[in-house]
This record gives sequence, structure tokens and C-alpha cells, in this order.
Amino acid sequence: MSQDAKAELLTLSHKLLQSIAEGDWATYAELCDPSLTAFEPEALQHLVEGLEFHHFYFKLPGGKSKPQNSIVDPHVRIMGDVAVVCYYRLTQVVNAEGAPICRGTEETRVWQKQDGKWRHVHFHRSPSRT
Repeated sequence: MSQDAKAELLTLSHKLLQSIAEGDWATYAELCDPSLTAFEPEALQHLVEGLEFHHFYFKLPGGKSKPQNSIVDPHVRIMGDVAVVCYYRLTQVVNAEGAPICRGTEETRVWQKQDGKWRHVHFHRSPSRT
């Protein structure tokens, strides 16, 4: 398995999380396949399909503190033109009282190579823990 491909997938995963933290819809949409599917806490244990569900959150007014995301203990598995990236995500923010807090979630992201470019096609994210 190519270390270059693993590094590229981790870089793309970081870029995806950064786009979320910054509310950068253009970058998020560029990285994701339009038919993206997901299981995430916001969907209340239901599978959501497409980007519109996620776009709603990007349109919300931003807070004072932009979160900082770290990928911990990543594991990348490449199977031809599909890759699975699993990791623990630490999200650091400053709450309304000015105190720093950290939350964590388990995440699995599925990427597919389409026309020579990796696109995010599915993810599963656990509920946040503090």
C-alpha cells in the first residue's frame, strides 16, 4: 500500500475537517461526492443522503471561536479505488464563558477515487464525548 496515497487521504481528511471548522462550504462540497451518505448524531440514527442536510449547518451563523480539530490514531485502508480512513477526532473550542473544552468522536470516512481524484462518499460519526 502506497504511503503517498495514505498521506494524501489523511491530508484530505484534515482539509475536510478544516472546511467544516471554518464554515467553508465551497471546499467541503468540492471534496464530497454529491451523493454523500452519512450516519451522524445530527441525523438521529438515520442515514442521510446528499449534501443538502450538511449545507444547513454551514449556513448557520458562526460563533466567536472556531474549533480546532486533531486526528488521533488514524488508520487508512486502501482497496483499489476505495479507501477507509478511521480515527478519533478531538475538537477543541472555547465555550461562551471563555473556557477551553475538548470533545471527541470516533469517525470513519470512506473515499472513492473518481476521475483520478479522491472524493468523500460516506461517513459514520459517533456522538460527541467530553
